[in-house]
Amino acid sequence: MNIAKNTICLWYDKDAEAAAHFYAKTFPDSAVHAVHRAPGDYPSGKAGDVLTVQFTVAGIPCLGLNGGPAFKPDEAFSFQIATDDQEETDRYWNAIVGNGGRESACGWCKDKWGISWQITPRVLTEAMAAGGAEAKRAFAAMMEMQKIDVAAIVAARRG
Repeated sequence: MNIAKNTICLWYDKDAEAAAHFYAKTFPDSAVHAVHRAPGDYPSGKAGDVLTVQFTVAGIPCLGLNGGPAFKPDEAFSFQIATDDQEETDRYWNAIVGNGGRESACGWCKDKWGISWQITPRVLTEAMAAGGAEAKRAFAAMMEMQKIDVAAIVAARRG
């Protein structure tokens, strides 16, 4: 595999490989490319443990690092997945939340490894881009939601 010029490095306690396989089966244009084992002992593991995993999530090159419990992911970083309809929104949301994740607000959820995801229907993004009263109504509707309700956003855009 060619190493990308810019790769997102995600810190996991010890489950980078499991996370990468979950993402690969959940999102299109995603795959696990390589698993690298530690050549020697390190602070949170020993020689032979999975140290890094090269993978792609929805076309984005990533490196999962099993760095131990010292750092936890937070909402300052998230993947934003654009969806075309309610069915696709539900599929991704339910996959993440149903696999040990948890719901948050305004289309955000966290997977069981603590990585944040924004499952964002294109209709919401388009409403925000429209500006004015249409964006204000769609924004107000979104602020009341956890998972985005596409029909409610469409209705809010219309007024």
